[in-house]
Amino acid sequence: MTRPAPTPFDTVLVANRGEIAVRVIRSARAHGYRTVAVYSDADADAPHVALADDAVRLGPAAAAESYLDIDAVIDAARTSGAGAIHPGYGFLAENARFARAVAEAGLVFIGPTPEAIDLMGDKAAAKRRMADAGVPLLPGYQGTDQSDETLLAEADRIGLPLMVKAAAGGGGKGMRLVTDAADLPDALAAARREATSAFGDDTLILERALLHPRHVEIQVLADTHGNVVALGERDCSVQRRHQKVVEEAPSPAIDDVTRSAMQQAAVTAAADIGYVGAGTVEFLLDVERRDGDHQAFAFLEMNTRLQVEHPVTELVTGIDLVEWQLRVARGEALAFVQDDIVLDGHAIEVRLYAEDPANGYLPQTGTIEAWLPPNGVGIRVDAGIAAGQQVTAHYDPMLAKVIAHGRDRDEARRRLAEALDRLVCLGVTTNRTFLARVLRHPVFADGGATTSFLTDHDVTTVALDPRDVAAVAGWRQLTATTDAERHSPGLAGWTNATWLVDARPLRVGGDDVPVSLQVTDTGIEVSVEGEQLLVTGTPDALRVDGRPVHLTVHRLGEDRLLVHLPRVDLDVSDPTELPPGADDAAGAGVLTAPMHGAVTAVEATVGQHLTAGSQVVVMEAMKMEHVIRADVAGTLVEVVEVGDQVGVGAVVARIEPAETDG
Repeated sequence: MTRPAPTPFDTVLVANRGEIAVRVIRSARAHGYRTVAVYSDADADAPHVALADDAVRLGPAAAAESYLDIDAVIDAARTSGAGAIHPGYGFLAENARFARAVAEAGLVFIGPTPEAIDLMGDKAAAKRRMADAGVPLLPGYQGTDQSDETLLAEADRIGLPLMVKAAAGGGGKGMRLVTDAADLPDALAAARREATSAFGDDTLILERALLHPRHVEIQVLADTHGNVVALGERDCSVQRRHQKVVEEAPSPAIDDVTRSAMQQAAVTAAADIGYVGAGTVEFLLDVERRDGDHQAFAFLEMNTRLQVEHPVTELVTGIDLVEWQLRVARGEALAFVQDDIVLDGHAIEVRLYAEDPANGYLPQTGTIEAWLPPNGVGIRVDAGIAAGQQVTAHYDPMLAKVIAHGRDRDEARRRLAEALDRLVCLGVTTNRTFLARVLRHPVFADGGATTSFLTDHDVTTVALDPRDVAAVAGWRQLTATTDAERHSPGLAGWTNATWLVDARPLRVGGDDVPVSLQVTDTGIEVSVEGEQLLVTGTPDALRVDGRPVHLTVHRLGEDRLLVHLPRVDLDVSDPTELPPGADDAAGAGVLTAPMHGAVTAVEATVGQHLTAGSQVVVMEAMKMEHVIRADVAGTLVEVVEVGDQVGVGAVVARIEPAETDG
């Protein structure tokens, strides 16, 4: 196949936002390209906008009216004089119609051909093509008959456990695991609904589920001259809701023979479809079975774009994938062959999300009040946020990626955990400390984490340490005394500027913790739920029982503190200063929204009798679906409507509890 000569370009428009926009802009500028950012109204002051040489507004905050508006993106390229468009990941990155529109506008799409995107974006068609190419597959159904009768019959043929997937899907959306045949009809309905919302296509595929597999993917890079190489593998087994949480290269679970077989399968897949650019072929690895001389693996899907986790591959290969995307788009041939690829050390990446792991991983919104990323030997942070920035419900909740490289896996793991201890992100709840607990868990440390790791091991919660509460209370007391001394030298002890000198509760998050202080000659004696601790030092050099405590404090008003400690982030206030009615309004029969978002489904009607646990409302925010269930049995008397936008804490339904005999 003869390809047309590439169109030269010197200006690159990045059709994305957040950390990936910043990442692409930096590489493009480092290689001499002028860069153009695009933004929605919600991102007018975002870091990627300030970093680029030029920026063009796309539209309102809603992604459908901005980042997903193909015409607006093309117009932005024309307006800014861009000759090429880099889609990043997400949004339009795997949209074949967009790739065609870019080419039709006389611009260069920095990615694969529309035909490759179309083929691999349809999971059913992709699996049929891979079967023909000889790439290993799991038993499944990828047919065009989408009737419930056919899907139920095929599910019976395939057997349980079963995975239901959106054919046009990705990122864990439109996926349901079925282990009981009675749950299959509901799983089909939920997967269709989510697939329609996320992709505008409710086509489903079925495949046999492996309950304890490893998720291992191969990075491929291909040019327009027919050269394809594999750049090693990444292990992405630690996931929640089919969303990757931790990624590493190389995988601790495969041997050299399996690596070679996987790489060959990935190269075969890419070559078979005439792939161009950077892409990833994903496999499920069956850790309990071998296929001939290598461990058993099966094709999962191909991502026709740059992956979120690409930095770990860059760190172990020394190859800048964005640079090579640009070079391939200009028509250059790869400057290396397969035998040139050597993996150096180990790299691990974690995704910092605005979410609450202890509360079902619910996405969080708010203002980033403080942001201080870690640095040091072997540490890389890819971020697109800044202090003062709003985290809204309009986009994915990922804030940043933190990556560590080491001589071996354990050095990389230790470096990354310690870097997370130092990372400061206050104002929205994040999964920072959860990630550090994952890295320090003995199963992960030993390289044994499978895709069921977060189901098998509870690392979402940790008990509140009285030392941390004492440190915060002591810090506030010392700060108040220091301030009083500054204003009235020599008279600080005669002022009422001390905080919590009397016994009273301290609100930490949503819980009231009994705390009392007494200033003595030796320091501040703090009692936390009856445990006595001594705080000494200064606000900048604090000690609890003689041991140093490193904390970063951000004040919000007079009586609220956002506190970073290595193993926990705390939101601390004095409940006696809170306004009346500040507690949650939720109660028996009053259902409230746990997050900002849109109502995508209402599963009950006014007047209907509900049992406790019945689905009432389905909400979506930051591309995640959340079901709100009845907390009591009774009659539904009020409920929101599909399409309503609701804020966190808003009442979405009211149930009149059923009378019980007493």
